[in-house]
Amino acid sequence: MPQDYKSSIGALIRDARQHRGLTQMQLADLLSTSQSAVNRIEKGQQNLSLEMLARIGEALDSELVSVGSGPVHLRVQGPTTLAGAIDVKTSKNAGVALLCASLLNRGRTTLRKVARIEEVNRLLEVLNSLGVQTRWLNDDNDLEIVPPVELDLDHMDEDAARRTRSVIMFLGPLLHRAESFELPYAGGCNLGTRTVEPHMAALRPFGLEVKATEGSYHAQVNRAVDPTRPIVLTERGDTVTENALMAAALHPGTTVIRNASSNYMVQDLCFYLQKLGVTVEGIGTTTLTVTGREVIDVDVDYAPAEDPIEAMSLLAAAIVTRSSITIRRVPIEFLEIELAVLEEMGFHYSRSEEYTALNGHTRLVDLQTRPSDLRAPHDKIHPMPFPGLNIDNLPFFAVIAAVAEGQTFLHDWVYENRAIYLTELTKLGGHVKLLDPHRVMIEGPTSFSGAELVCPPALRPAVVILLAMLASKGTSVLRSTYVIHRGYEDLAERLNLLGASIETFRDI
Repeated sequence: MPQDYKSSIGALIRDARQHRGLTQMQLADLLSTSQSAVNRIEKGQQNLSLEMLARIGEALDSELVSVGSGPVHLRVQGPTTLAGAIDVKTSKNAGVALLCASLLNRGRTTLRKVARIEEVNRLLEVLNSLGVQTRWLNDDNDLEIVPPVELDLDHMDEDAARRTRSVIMFLGPLLHRAESFELPYAGGCNLGTRTVEPHMAALRPFGLEVKATEGSYHAQVNRAVDPTRPIVLTERGDTVTENALMAAALHPGTTVIRNASSNYMVQDLCFYLQKLGVTVEGIGTTTLTVTGREVIDVDVDYAPAEDPIEAMSLLAAAIVTRSSITIRRVPIEFLEIELAVLEEMGFHYSRSEEYTALNGHTRLVDLQTRPSDLRAPHDKIHPMPFPGLNIDNLPFFAVIAAVAEGQTFLHDWVYENRAIYLTELTKLGGHVKLLDPHRVMIEGPTSFSGAELVCPPALRPAVVILLAMLASKGTSVLRSTYVIHRGYEDLAERLNLLGASIETFRDI
């Protein structure tokens, strides 16, 4: 293994470890090795076998290598001009929430046009191990889910559960199905207040107590405990709100949830619960009033709405490549702030009249982009809970700002270390300065040029790098792209249909 490649692999392992919130010692424990060995690996001073790379990849939930096939890389020829039309796919985050919520229903759930991504695949493996029957019905990605009479909680697929961060959303539905159960979580996951405690605070009023030990949540339910007053969420988080909603859905009384997220995936969950016969009032606001049912046993058909984050990805692709494309089925109510900021920066586009998504509620439009000369916005760009600029859309403004005239400040106040990965744009010729773990300053315009990079372990920054490569002169290589497949379905192939030149390849 050449020294420079060992250094690149070591840097990737370090970044993935930090993204998972692990210390070198915790990773060493998972690998049954020493902290000093992990330190040598991260410095590129250790030879690595394929078996060890696979073990590290499994521990970090990062496809460093898959023995026998190798990690997937992307080779991008640029610069690209895109043309044509593309449909936005349904929401990844809504699909994940609805899979968890299907556990509330003793009847058959049919979900339409589900995002066929790795995160969904892992959740299906977990559901199957509980005795739930799932099958893809057709090429449109319609999915049928049929639960067993009793869930087999003793034989949960631990490997699959540890590879999805969404498994925590099983707490809300399962607290009504068993008086005690265990859920595996990603090894060494940071159990700090910020990540887990808001879920516990939301579910304690339903009698749930959870003890976290090495590798598992141990859940115990006291059936005598019911919510006696409104549940006030300490964090307006999407998954926290979804857990509280799912717990309330099988509570036959009325539950009030305050400081609830009103984001797109929460709204989709609310619309699904209404189809199950649960009364949900206040959808789209921060106060949800839920009147649940003691038993839910209905055959239900539901279509989640389109994904605003994918829509933003496609918008960014058009902007940085100065392309005219039509992006169809854009969930406009979850992109209005982003578009307002882009208009201020000088972005030109047209939009169709509004129409309704298949869920019967979400407002959609078609957007036609036009090549635009952008300038930096006067104020910093920062995310806020809905209806503000979406937290997951903020990274796309890094690559957009890179092609705009002037200095743009991005403030990613939510995540501890995501902004750091945006500095990878400098390897393609961008001028990105990290001011602190939450703030970056970007100077444009940029003339991107091709380079070889290892994919950041964070999903949105990884896609940002790929989009910059579309606008780069020459050949670029993005290595180990599993994280992109976790959140996007066939992204490279779909960009190729618009005229991109992205080749998938493996080393092994």
